Amino acid sequence: MQIRRKSFLALGGLAAGTTLLAACGGSDSDTDSDSGGGGASDGGGGSSAGQLVIWADEEKAPALEPSAKAWGEENGIEVVVEVVPGDELQANFITANQAGNGPDVTMGAHDWIGNLVQNGAISPVQLPSDVADTIAPVGIDAVTYDGQTYGVPYAVETLALFANNELTDVAEPGSLEELISAAEDGGAENILSLPIGESGDPYHMQPIYTSAGGYLFGKDSEGNLDPSDLGVGEEGSLVAADKISELGEQGVLKNSITGDNSISLFAEGKAAYLISGPWALADVRDSGIDFTVSPIPGFEGMEPAAPFAGVNSFYVASNAANAGFAQQFMTDVASSPEVAKAMYEGNPLPPVNLQLREEIASSDEHVMIFAEAAEAAEPMPAIPAMSAIWEPLGIAQANIVGGADPHPAMKSAGEEIAAAIG
Repeated sequence: MQIRRKSFLALGGLAAGTTLLAACGGSDSDTDSDSGGGGASDGGGGSSAGQLVIWADEEKAPALEPSAKAWGEENGIEVVVEVVPGDELQANFITANQAGNGPDVTMGAHDWIGNLVQNGAISPVQLPSDVADTIAPVGIDAVTYDGQTYGVPYAVETLALFANNELTDVAEPGSLEELISAAEDGGAENILSLPIGESGDPYHMQPIYTSAGGYLFGKDSEGNLDPSDLGVGEEGSLVAADKISELGEQGVLKNSITGDNSISLFAEGKAAYLISGPWALADVRDSGIDFTVSPIPGFEGMEPAAPFAGVNSFYVASNAANAGFAQQFMTDVASSPEVAKAMYEGNPLPPVNLQLREEIASSDEHVMIFAEAAEAAEPMPAIPAMSAIWEPLGIAQANIVGGADPHPAMKSAGEEIAAAIG
Protein backbone atom coordinates (compact mmCIF):
# COMPACT_ATOMS: atom_id res chain seq x y z
CA MET A 1 0.00 0.00 0.00
CA GLN A 2 1.43 3.34 -0.98
CA ILE A 3 1.16 6.07 1.59
CA ARG A 4 1.13 9.44 -0.14
CA ARG A 5 2.44 12.33 1.91
CA LYS A 6 1.96 15.03 -0.67
CA SER A 7 4.00 18.19 -0.74
CA PHE A 8 1.70 21.19 -0.64
CA LEU A 9 3.91 23.43 -2.74
CA ALA A 10 3.43 23.10 -6.48
CA LEU A 11 6.89 23.35 -7.98
CA GLY A 12 6.72 24.53 -11.56
CA GLY A 13 9.93 22.91 -12.72
CA LEU A 14 13.37 21.72 -11.80
CA ALA A 15 16.18 24.15 -11.15
CA ALA A 16 18.69 24.65 -13.91
CA GLY A 17 21.59 22.25 -13.81
CA THR A 18 19.74 19.49 -11.96
CA THR A 19 20.17 16.08 -13.54
CA LEU A 20 17.04 14.01 -14.09
CA LEU A 21 17.76 10.31 -13.69
CA ALA A 22 16.00 7.88 -15.96
CA ALA A 23 13.65 5.47 -14.22
CA CYS A 24 15.16 2.02 -14.47
CA GLY A 25 12.99 -0.16 -12.30
CA GLY A 26 9.73 -0.80 -10.47
CA SER A 27 8.26 1.71 -8.04
CA ASP A 28 8.66 1.57 -4.31
CA SER A 29 6.47 3.16 -1.68
CA ASP A 30 7.64 5.09 1.35
CA THR A 31 6.88 2.12 3.55
CA ASP A 32 7.79 -0.76 1.27
CA SER A 33 10.66 -2.87 2.53
CA ASP A 34 11.19 -4.59 -0.82
CA SER A 35 14.58 -3.61 -2.18
CA GLY A 36 13.92 -4.99 -5.64
CA GLY A 37 13.77 -2.93 -8.80
CA GLY A 38 16.39 -1.60 -11.13
CA GLY A 39 18.93 0.97 -10.11
CA ALA A 40 18.97 4.59 -11.16
CA SER A 41 22.68 4.47 -11.78
CA ASP A 42 22.34 4.32 -15.56
CA GLY A 43 21.31 7.97 -15.56
CA GLY A 44 23.76 9.42 -13.06
CA GLY A 45 26.81 7.17 -12.89
CA GLY A 46 27.34 7.58 -9.14
CA SER A 47 29.90 9.68 -7.28
CA SER A 48 33.42 10.47 -8.41
CA ALA A 49 36.47 11.58 -6.45
CA GLY A 50 35.87 15.28 -7.13
CA GLN A 51 32.14 15.37 -6.49
CA LEU A 52 29.64 15.03 -3.70
CA VAL A 53 26.53 13.52 -5.27
CA ILE A 54 23.15 13.89 -3.56
CA TRP A 55 19.99 12.12 -4.66
CA ALA A 56 16.61 13.79 -4.05
CA ASP A 57 13.11 13.53 -5.46
CA GLU A 58 11.56 15.92 -7.94
CA GLU A 59 10.02 18.11 -5.22
CA LYS A 60 12.99 18.48 -2.89
CA ALA A 61 15.84 18.75 -5.41
CA PRO A 62 15.05 22.29 -6.64
CA ALA A 63 14.85 23.53 -3.06
CA LEU A 64 18.12 21.83 -2.07
CA GLU A 65 20.33 22.52 -5.07
CA PRO A 66 21.25 26.22 -4.60
CA SER A 67 22.25 25.87 -0.93
CA ALA A 68 24.00 22.53 -1.49
CA LYS A 69 26.08 23.97 -4.34
CA ALA A 70 26.94 27.03 -2.24
CA TRP A 71 28.09 24.72 0.56
CA GLY A 72 30.27 22.86 -1.94
CA GLU A 73 31.92 26.06 -3.15
CA GLU A 74 32.72 27.02 0.45
CA ASN A 75 34.27 23.62 1.12
CA GLY A 76 36.13 23.10 -2.15
CA ILE A 77 34.07 20.30 -3.67
CA GLU A 78 31.55 20.20 -6.51
CA VAL A 79 28.10 19.23 -5.31
CA VAL A 80 25.77 17.56 -7.82
CA VAL A 81 22.08 17.15 -6.98
CA GLU A 82 20.49 14.40 -9.04
CA VAL A 83 16.75 13.81 -9.28
CA VAL A 84 15.24 10.36 -8.80
CA PRO A 85 11.44 9.95 -8.91
CA GLY A 86 10.20 9.79 -5.34
CA ASP A 87 8.41 6.47 -5.66
CA GLU A 88 11.61 4.85 -6.97
CA LEU A 89 14.25 6.58 -4.89
CA GLN A 90 14.55 4.13 -1.99
CA ALA A 91 14.80 0.97 -4.10
CA ASN A 92 17.11 2.56 -6.66
CA PHE A 93 19.37 3.92 -3.92
CA ILE A 94 19.75 0.48 -2.33
CA THR A 95 20.51 -1.16 -5.67
CA ALA A 96 22.98 1.50 -6.81
CA ASN A 97 24.76 1.57 -3.45
CA GLN A 98 25.20 -2.20 -3.50
CA ALA A 99 26.65 -1.93 -6.99
CA GLY A 100 29.06 0.79 -5.87
CA ASN A 101 27.76 3.47 -8.22
CA GLY A 102 25.25 5.27 -6.04
CA PRO A 103 25.35 8.74 -4.49
CA ASP A 104 27.20 9.92 -1.39
CA VAL A 105 24.05 11.28 0.24
CA THR A 106 20.37 10.60 -0.29
CA MET A 107 17.24 12.26 1.00
CA GLY A 108 14.23 10.32 2.18
CA ALA A 109 11.61 9.72 4.84
CA HIS A 110 12.79 8.60 8.27
CA ASP A 111 10.68 5.45 8.10
CA TRP A 112 13.03 4.14 5.41
CA ILE A 113 15.75 3.70 8.04
CA GLY A 114 14.95 0.15 9.09
CA ASN A 115 14.95 -1.07 5.49
CA LEU A 116 18.11 0.87 4.63
CA VAL A 117 19.96 -0.47 7.68
CA GLN A 118 18.74 -4.00 6.98
CA ASN A 119 20.21 -3.71 3.48
CA GLY A 120 23.47 -2.17 4.73
CA ALA A 121 22.80 0.91 2.62
CA ILE A 122 23.53 3.75 5.06
CA SER A 123 26.17 4.63 7.65
CA PRO A 124 25.58 6.10 11.12
CA VAL A 125 26.17 9.84 11.39
CA GLN A 126 27.65 11.87 14.22
CA LEU A 127 25.42 14.77 15.17
CA PRO A 128 26.90 17.82 16.95
CA SER A 129 27.02 17.62 20.75
CA ASP A 130 24.59 20.53 21.04
CA VAL A 131 22.05 19.00 18.64
CA ALA A 132 19.34 19.04 21.31
CA ASP A 133 19.62 22.84 21.28
CA THR A 134 19.27 23.10 17.50
CA ILE A 135 16.86 20.33 16.40
CA ALA A 136 13.39 19.57 17.76
CA PRO A 137 13.06 16.30 19.72
CA VAL A 138 10.76 14.69 17.16
CA GLY A 139 13.52 15.01 14.55
CA ILE A 140 16.20 13.42 16.73
CA ASP A 141 13.89 10.60 17.82
CA ALA A 142 12.91 9.83 14.24
CA VAL A 143 16.46 9.27 12.96
CA THR A 144 17.55 7.18 15.95
CA TYR A 145 17.39 3.45 15.26
CA ASP A 146 18.64 0.70 17.57
CA GLY A 147 20.49 3.29 19.61
CA GLN A 148 22.35 4.84 16.66
CA THR A 149 21.75 8.01 14.69
CA TYR A 150 21.41 7.34 10.98
CA GLY A 151 20.26 10.63 9.51
CA VAL A 152 20.03 14.38 9.77
CA PRO A 153 16.41 15.59 9.90
CA TYR A 154 15.35 18.88 8.37
CA ALA A 155 11.52 18.91 8.11
CA VAL A 156 8.55 17.12 9.61
CA GLU A 157 5.06 16.34 8.38
CA THR A 158 2.06 15.35 10.48
CA LEU A 159 -1.71 15.68 10.49
CA ALA A 160 -3.85 18.42 11.98
CA LEU A 161 -7.48 19.48 11.95
CA PHE A 162 -8.78 22.07 9.48
CA ALA A 163 -12.09 23.75 10.39
CA ASN A 164 -14.27 25.68 7.94
CA ASN A 165 -15.32 28.63 10.09
CA GLU A 166 -18.37 29.25 7.92
CA LEU A 167 -19.73 25.76 8.64
CA THR A 168 -18.95 25.48 12.35
CA ASP A 169 -18.83 27.77 15.35
CA VAL A 170 -16.22 25.53 17.00
CA ALA A 171 -12.91 26.10 15.28
CA GLU A 172 -10.86 24.09 17.81
CA PRO A 173 -13.05 21.30 19.24
CA GLY A 174 -11.86 19.70 22.44
CA SER A 175 -13.10 16.24 21.51
CA LEU A 176 -14.34 14.29 18.52
CA GLU A 177 -17.80 14.31 20.08
CA GLU A 178 -17.76 18.12 20.20
CA LEU A 179 -16.54 18.18 16.59
CA ILE A 180 -19.44 16.02 15.44
CA SER A 181 -22.02 18.04 17.33
CA ALA A 182 -20.70 21.36 16.02
CA ALA A 183 -20.69 20.12 12.42
CA GLU A 184 -24.21 18.79 12.73
CA ASP A 185 -25.40 22.13 14.12
CA GLY A 186 -23.79 23.91 11.18
CA GLY A 187 -25.59 21.76 8.63
CA ALA A 188 -22.47 20.66 6.77
CA GLU A 189 -22.88 18.17 3.93
CA ASN A 190 -19.98 16.18 5.41
CA ILE A 191 -18.96 16.30 9.06
CA LEU A 192 -15.36 15.21 8.62
CA SER A 193 -13.33 14.77 5.45
CA LEU A 194 -10.88 11.96 6.17
CA PRO A 195 -9.67 9.70 3.32
CA ILE A 196 -10.69 6.06 3.59
CA GLY A 197 -11.91 4.70 0.25
CA GLU A 198 -12.30 0.97 -0.25
CA SER A 199 -8.75 0.07 0.83
CA GLY A 200 -8.54 2.26 3.92
CA ASP A 201 -5.87 4.73 4.97
CA PRO A 202 -4.21 3.85 8.30
CA TYR A 203 -1.99 6.93 8.03
CA HIS A 204 -4.96 9.30 8.26
CA MET A 205 -6.89 7.01 10.62
CA GLN A 206 -4.03 6.83 13.14
CA PRO A 207 -5.26 9.71 15.37
CA ILE A 208 -8.66 8.05 15.79
CA TYR A 209 -7.11 4.59 16.24
CA THR A 210 -4.69 5.77 18.95
CA SER A 211 -7.24 7.88 20.83
CA ALA A 212 -9.39 4.77 21.28
CA GLY A 213 -6.40 2.84 22.67
CA GLY A 214 -5.07 1.13 19.57
CA TYR A 215 -1.35 0.70 18.99
CA LEU A 216 0.79 -0.92 16.31
CA PHE A 217 3.92 -2.17 18.11
CA GLY A 218 4.93 -2.25 21.74
CA LYS A 219 8.43 -1.46 22.96
CA ASP A 220 11.12 -3.60 24.55
CA SER A 221 12.97 -2.86 27.79
CA GLU A 222 15.33 -0.48 25.97
CA GLY A 223 12.52 1.51 24.39
CA ASN A 224 12.89 0.05 20.90
CA LEU A 225 9.84 -0.97 18.90
CA ASP A 226 9.14 -4.68 19.32
CA PRO A 227 7.55 -6.35 16.25
CA SER A 228 6.68 -9.39 18.38
CA ASP A 229 4.34 -7.17 20.44
CA LEU A 230 1.73 -6.50 17.77
CA GLY A 231 -1.19 -4.33 18.85
CA VAL A 232 -3.47 -4.98 15.88
CA GLY A 233 -6.06 -7.56 16.98
CA GLU A 234 -5.45 -6.91 20.68
CA GLU A 235 -7.81 -5.24 23.15
CA GLY A 236 -6.99 -1.61 22.37
CA SER A 237 -7.43 -2.14 18.64
CA LEU A 238 -10.81 -3.81 19.26
CA VAL A 239 -12.00 -0.76 21.21
CA ALA A 240 -10.75 1.37 18.32
CA ALA A 241 -12.62 -0.88 15.89
CA ASP A 242 -15.84 -0.30 17.82
CA LYS A 243 -15.35 3.48 17.75
CA ILE A 244 -14.55 3.42 14.02
CA SER A 245 -17.70 1.37 13.46
CA GLU A 246 -19.78 3.91 15.39
CA LEU A 247 -18.34 6.77 13.32
CA GLY A 248 -19.17 4.86 10.16
CA GLU A 249 -22.76 4.28 11.30
CA GLN A 250 -23.11 7.99 12.12
CA GLY A 251 -21.81 8.98 8.68
CA VAL A 252 -18.81 10.76 10.17
CA LEU A 253 -16.46 8.41 8.32
CA LYS A 254 -17.32 7.46 4.73
CA ASN A 255 -15.80 5.10 2.19
CA SER A 256 -16.75 7.61 -0.51
CA ILE A 257 -14.11 10.03 0.82
CA THR A 258 -10.70 9.14 -0.61
CA GLY A 259 -7.23 10.56 -1.02
CA ASP A 260 -8.36 12.04 -4.33
CA ASN A 261 -11.28 14.08 -3.01
CA SER A 262 -10.76 14.62 0.74
CA ILE A 263 -9.03 17.99 0.40
CA SER A 264 -11.22 19.25 -2.44
CA LEU A 265 -14.43 18.46 -0.50
CA PHE A 266 -13.23 20.72 2.29
CA ALA A 267 -11.88 23.42 -0.02
CA GLU A 268 -15.21 23.49 -1.87
CA GLY A 269 -17.16 24.03 1.35
CA LYS A 270 -18.65 20.54 1.45
CA ALA A 271 -17.14 19.47 4.79
CA ALA A 272 -17.00 21.21 8.15
CA TYR A 273 -13.67 19.64 9.12
CA LEU A 274 -10.71 18.05 7.38
CA ILE A 275 -7.90 15.88 8.75
CA SER A 276 -4.87 16.38 6.55
CA GLY A 277 -1.27 17.56 6.47
CA PRO A 278 0.61 20.71 5.45
CA TRP A 279 0.34 19.60 1.82
CA ALA A 280 -3.35 20.65 1.99
CA LEU A 281 -2.57 24.27 2.88
CA ALA A 282 -2.13 25.55 -0.67
CA ASP A 283 -5.48 24.25 -1.90
CA VAL A 284 -7.31 25.40 1.21
CA ARG A 285 -5.76 28.86 1.06
CA ASP A 286 -6.50 29.16 -2.65
CA SER A 287 -10.16 28.33 -2.00
CA GLY A 288 -10.60 31.57 -0.09
CA ILE A 289 -12.58 30.00 2.76
CA ASP A 290 -12.12 31.20 6.33
CA PHE A 291 -10.38 28.33 8.10
CA THR A 292 -8.55 27.42 11.28
CA VAL A 293 -5.87 24.79 11.87
CA SER A 294 -5.52 23.09 15.24
CA PRO A 295 -4.38 19.77 16.77
CA ILE A 296 -6.67 16.79 16.19
CA PRO A 297 -8.91 16.09 19.20
CA GLY A 298 -9.41 12.64 20.66
CA PHE A 299 -12.48 10.92 22.02
CA GLU A 300 -13.89 12.36 25.23
CA GLY A 301 -12.43 10.58 28.26
CA MET A 302 -10.06 8.46 26.17
CA GLU A 303 -6.44 8.79 25.05
CA PRO A 304 -5.12 11.85 23.17
CA ALA A 305 -5.13 11.57 19.40
CA ALA A 306 -1.58 10.76 18.25
CA PRO A 307 -1.02 11.05 14.49
CA PHE A 308 2.15 9.89 12.80
CA ALA A 309 5.09 12.23 12.37
CA GLY A 310 7.06 11.75 9.18
CA VAL A 311 10.52 13.31 9.21
CA ASN A 312 12.40 14.16 6.01
CA SER A 313 16.11 13.46 6.41
CA PHE A 314 19.54 13.22 4.80
CA TYR A 315 21.46 9.90 4.85
CA VAL A 316 25.08 8.98 4.11
CA ALA A 317 25.50 6.03 1.73
CA SER A 318 27.52 3.15 3.16
CA ASN A 319 29.53 3.00 -0.09
CA ALA A 320 29.90 6.77 -0.48
CA ALA A 321 32.89 7.70 -2.65
CA ASN A 322 33.32 10.88 -0.59
CA ALA A 323 32.30 9.71 2.86
CA GLY A 324 34.33 12.41 4.62
CA PHE A 325 32.65 15.26 2.77
CA ALA A 326 29.30 13.53 3.18
CA GLN A 327 29.70 13.39 6.95
CA GLN A 328 30.87 17.03 7.01
CA PHE A 329 27.78 18.01 5.00
CA MET A 330 25.59 16.23 7.56
CA THR A 331 27.27 18.01 10.47
CA ASP A 332 26.89 21.41 8.85
CA VAL A 333 23.23 20.81 7.96
CA ALA A 334 22.51 19.74 11.54
CA SER A 335 24.28 22.68 13.16
CA SER A 336 23.22 25.51 10.86
CA PRO A 337 19.76 26.63 9.75
CA GLU A 338 21.03 27.90 6.38
CA VAL A 339 20.36 24.77 4.33
CA ALA A 340 17.12 24.12 6.23
CA LYS A 341 16.02 27.70 5.52
CA ALA A 342 16.73 27.34 1.82
CA MET A 343 14.79 24.07 1.80
CA TYR A 344 11.89 25.75 3.60
CA GLU A 345 11.82 28.67 1.19
CA GLY A 346 11.66 26.31 -1.78
CA ASN A 347 9.25 23.81 -0.22
CA PRO A 348 7.80 25.16 3.05
CA LEU A 349 7.40 22.07 5.17
CA PRO A 350 7.52 22.56 8.96
CA PRO A 351 11.23 22.66 9.90
CA VAL A 352 12.82 20.81 12.79
CA ASN A 353 15.57 23.42 13.16
CA LEU A 354 14.59 25.43 16.24
CA GLN A 355 16.22 28.68 15.13
CA LEU A 356 14.40 28.53 11.81
CA ARG A 357 11.12 27.92 13.61
CA GLU A 358 11.64 31.13 15.57
CA GLU A 359 12.33 33.02 12.34
CA ILE A 360 9.12 31.89 10.62
CA ALA A 361 6.86 31.92 13.68
CA SER A 362 5.36 35.31 12.82
CA SER A 363 5.10 34.77 9.06
CA ASP A 364 3.30 31.43 8.78
CA GLU A 365 1.16 30.50 11.74
CA HIS A 366 -0.33 27.48 9.98
CA VAL A 367 3.05 25.86 9.32
CA MET A 368 3.98 26.49 12.95
CA ILE A 369 0.80 24.78 14.15
CA PHE A 370 1.85 21.71 12.19
CA ALA A 371 5.34 21.94 13.67
CA GLU A 372 3.92 22.07 17.19
CA ALA A 373 1.47 19.24 16.45
CA ALA A 374 4.40 17.08 15.33
CA GLU A 375 5.90 17.28 18.82
CA ALA A 376 2.85 15.44 20.18
CA ALA A 377 2.86 12.94 17.32
CA GLU A 378 4.55 9.55 17.19
CA PRO A 379 7.34 9.08 14.63
CA MET A 380 6.15 6.57 12.07
CA PRO A 381 7.72 3.18 12.91
CA ALA A 382 10.93 2.75 10.94
CA ILE A 383 11.25 -0.98 11.52
CA PRO A 384 10.91 -3.25 8.45
CA ALA A 385 7.89 -4.98 10.03
CA MET A 386 5.89 -1.78 9.44
CA SER A 387 5.49 -2.71 5.78
CA ALA A 388 3.22 -5.58 6.85
CA ILE A 389 0.81 -3.19 8.60
CA TRP A 390 -0.56 -0.94 5.88
CA GLU A 391 -2.67 -3.13 3.63
CA PRO A 392 -4.34 -5.49 6.16
CA LEU A 393 -5.08 -2.72 8.68
CA GLY A 394 -6.30 -0.36 5.98
CA ILE A 395 -8.69 -2.90 4.49
CA ALA A 396 -9.99 -3.83 7.95
CA GLN A 397 -10.67 -0.21 8.83
CA ALA A 398 -12.36 0.45 5.50
CA ASN A 399 -14.54 -2.64 5.89
CA ILE A 400 -15.50 -1.60 9.41
CA VAL A 401 -16.52 1.85 8.19
CA GLY A 402 -18.55 0.08 5.51
CA GLY A 403 -20.46 -1.97 8.08
CA ALA A 404 -18.35 -5.09 8.71
CA ASP A 405 -18.37 -6.66 12.18
CA PRO A 406 -15.53 -4.70 13.87
CA HIS A 407 -13.92 -7.35 16.08
CA PRO A 408 -13.56 -10.16 13.51
CA ALA A 409 -12.29 -7.67 10.94
CA MET A 410 -9.61 -6.30 13.26
CA LYS A 411 -8.59 -9.72 14.57
CA SER A 412 -8.27 -11.04 11.01
CA ALA A 413 -6.01 -8.11 10.14
CA GLY A 414 -3.85 -8.85 13.17
CA GLU A 415 -3.49 -12.49 12.17
CA GLU A 416 -2.51 -11.55 8.62
CA ILE A 417 0.06 -9.03 9.83
CA ALA A 418 1.53 -11.46 12.37
CA ALA A 419 1.89 -14.13 9.69
CA ALA A 420 3.68 -11.67 7.38
CA ILE A 421 6.09 -10.56 10.11
CA GLY A 422 6.83 -14.20 10.98
